[in-house]
Amino acid sequence: MRTVTAEERIADEPTGQTVSQPGGVGVRLRALWRALVIVWQFVPLLWQWGRDRKRFLLFGRSRTVTPETQMRRARYLKDTFVDLGPAFIKLGQMLSTRPDALPRAYVDVLSELQDNVPPDSWATIEPVIERELGEDIDALFEEFDTTAISGASLGQVYEAQVDGQRVAVKVLRPNIRTRVESDLRVLSTLLPILTYGADPGQAFTLENLTEEFAATVRREMDYGHEARMLREIGDSFAANEDIAIPAVIGSHSTDRVLTMTYIDGVKIDDVERLDELGIDRPALVRRLEEVYIQMIVEDGLFHADPHPGNLAVQPDGTLVFYDFGMTGYLGPKTQDQLLEFYVGLATDDVDRVMDAFVEMGALDPMADREVMREAFDIVIEQFRGEDISEYRIEQLVGQFETQLYEFPMRLPQDLALVVRVTTVLEGVCRTLDPEFDFIEIISEYVMEQGAGDDVREQIKTEIQEAVTDSTRSAVRTAPKIENALDRVEREELLVKTVLEDSDGLSRVLAKRLLLGIVASAGVPVSAYLYTVNGIQPAGLALGGSAAVLGILAWSFRRRRGPALSSPQFTRHEMQQRQAADAAEGEE
Repeated sequence: MRTVTAEERIADEPTGQTVSQPGGVGVRLRALWRALVIVWQFVPLLWQWGRDRKRFLLFGRSRTVTPETQMRRARYLKDTFVDLGPAFIKLGQMLSTRPDALPRAYVDVLSELQDNVPPDSWATIEPVIERELGEDIDALFEEFDTTAISGASLGQVYEAQVDGQRVAVKVLRPNIRTRVESDLRVLSTLLPILTYGADPGQAFTLENLTEEFAATVRREMDYGHEARMLREIGDSFAANEDIAIPAVIGSHSTDRVLTMTYIDGVKIDDVERLDELGIDRPALVRRLEEVYIQMIVEDGLFHADPHPGNLAVQPDGTLVFYDFGMTGYLGPKTQDQLLEFYVGLATDDVDRVMDAFVEMGALDPMADREVMREAFDIVIEQFRGEDISEYRIEQLVGQFETQLYEFPMRLPQDLALVVRVTTVLEGVCRTLDPEFDFIEIISEYVMEQGAGDDVREQIKTEIQEAVTDSTRSAVRTAPKIENALDRVEREELLVKTVLEDSDGLSRVLAKRLLLGIVASAGVPVSAYLYTVNGIQPAGLALGGSAAVLGILAWSFRRRRGPALSSPQFTRHEMQQRQAADAAEGEE
């Protein structure tokens, strides 16, 4: 299955073009200096990883890495990302959502990375706003609070007033594009070194992840892109009075400055304050999940950073969404397969869930389905909020300990964002409602609201067909069994067997049977010839028998090559084959 590149995915998005990136001698010189700094920071880790494979780098056995050692290295990697600045903080955040790229210990530690950075001084920000909007601050805004209300690695937010309306002004940090672009160039240059000696599957994942990361962080630095996302997703929920998304103030916005309406609210994980306001937390959880299911399954365009700082609740229960810098886009095919995934969850059909992952390119079709079925069962039970024994998890990890991130799973960036959304939302929802059951919400959504009448009709049809087939079988089987038993009593029962032999198996068995008969007949024939005509004819007979026996043994030789593998086809492929067979039968 061909992997869609980052550039193709961006071109496919209905969001316009991103701004051009900085270049020139300045970027190249800074990239050279940053390369020296980055390599120096990573030397200890690279040295240790190299010795894990070969104790003396060029020779020697591999070393066993204990969980404690992995955790210590993960902490060092996290601290290194923080020291290296904005681009690497973003990279660490992305890696924390990619269990297919890093071991679990690294994923857990990197998930602690926060995008909270001390804001730049107002003296450096004011010129950016005035240059971008073309006028003095006093002429542009009636009021402007020069103290930032939030600071992130790429930009910071201020509160102001335009035409009597409260607004939030998001400003890109000065020179951040040049700094980030330099680091992206260094990453692309160092990638071959990082993937040297890595397993082919992991190297492939890291290469694609680097492309996806570059595309994602460049989009986050384009506030024109974020403004388009605010408008498009806002339009999708314009009719929902219980959903609030900031509106863009176009006259005060560019690709470096984004001005939007200011919407107040209580942080969604402030449980005590929500209880004081009388908010129905289970109902809030249900609405939050349904909004995200609609964005992902129906619209294919979703807010991809639902951490508590980007979600708020108003006193009347209205959900507020902030920060649309990180968004995800799904093509129609991926949306269809995600719908299949959700239907599989709703109907407790693990095979359907796995088939959807295979079709989306997220699961290798040759992966051990029994092991993966157990893994998916555990994940589904976790979604249901069930307790999972540690022994069961240890048993599963033991079955494919290193393969979990090296072989079966291949998460494209769009699906990685869906996984990120699902994981972060689960934490938020469990904070609000410890009894939260994601599968129950999925089931109700699919059956009652879902993605429209088509989905409900599809599931209803499947259930009706299953019930109809079962009923028809029950009605037809009883009389046939009774009739068959009557014929047995009268000794009139004739059993006919039809063997379908598409691979010529019966012909091979017949040849082997004939050769066996000839070989076994050689011994008595040789004995008879010896008694009648002497040793010479008997020897010839034995030689012929031995030759036939050799041919028989050769027919049982073990074939090499593709015949040894056992490809596992998805349900979709089987349906295609059955349709093709039916078409041939009609012809």
